[in-house]
Amino acid sequence: MKTEELRYLQRLAELYPTIGKASTEIINLQSILNLPKGTEHFLSDIHGEYEAFSHVLRNGSGAVRKKIDDVFGHTLSNSDKRSLATLVYYPKEKIAYVKKKESDMQNWYKITLYRLIEVCKTTASKYTRSKVRKALPSDYAYVIEELITEKAEVLDKEAYYDSIVDTIIDIGRAENFIIALAELIQRLVVDHLHVLGDIYDRGPGPHFIMDRLMDYHSLDIQWGNHDVVWMGAAAGMSAIWLAFFCQKMHGTYEMFSIQDTRSIIVAKARLAAVILKVGFLQITPSSLTSSTSGSFLSIPVHNLKLSQITNVIV
Repeated sequence: MKTEELRYLQRLAELYPTIGKASTEIINLQSILNLPKGTEHFLSDIHGEYEAFSHVLRNGSGAVRKKIDDVFGHTLSNSDKRSLATLVYYPKEKIAYVKKKESDMQNWYKITLYRLIEVCKTTASKYTRSKVRKALPSDYAYVIEELITEKAEVLDKEAYYDSIVDTIIDIGRAENFIIALAELIQRLVVDHLHVLGDIYDRGPGPHFIMDRLMDYHSLDIQWGNHDVVWMGAAAGMSAIWLAFFCQKMHGTYEMFSIQDTRSIIVAKARLAAVILKVGFLQITPSSLTSSTSGSFLSIPVHNLKLSQITNVIV
């Protein structure tokens, strides 16, 4: 047996030490293949526009509104659907707005909770229960799982679920629970995010974008030419710094404040941190002198320490 095959089998034996555990994993993986494919979200040319980027992430480029349409169809008016969608996108802001207008908040809480629960059920339906459980907010994980999971053994379901919702409202946790459900819907509506280059340049908030990506549950990044130029500038390449300065002087476009050294330091650290999370640095061949035109250069970084990556790209 080849050494590579032996190492592979030894690793599998560590993960699944018994026939029963190996069989369970095979059954699990085979059954997952028959689930609906999760939604994949593609974004490109973000260019430091954090507010627009954040809004697109919150609504999943319309995926949230589509789920609401799928759940409620013609049973809700278009204005109610828009209002519910806005609540999912911006739960804190929407609740603050409703509190100024609504006279019976207890009733609004109850109606809203039931609507969000129905949307949660639909968004969670394409995933395994294990995957959904991992996505649940820790503070309310047990309660949300009870509400979005059908229980055939509960005879009086209506009374059971009504009791949970009523208790949430009675103990004053309705607003927090609504926010948790809204963020869970945002989390479940997109299974994987693909960022297709150009996070940096022009806009004022690329460092906020990097922070958001660091916390995102599942993503990959294809670094664009603008990102690579920033890496070169962060590495101290004088030619790129000169180009930045000339562009700034001639007003070609907003890059960053030359005087704002703190933002440059922050940008360096966040670039390194995201590369660590993604696991590799991809550079388009157009930015390289390479004979492998049409392919990508992948630089593995999973074995490097943060200090080493910082030294490479910062």
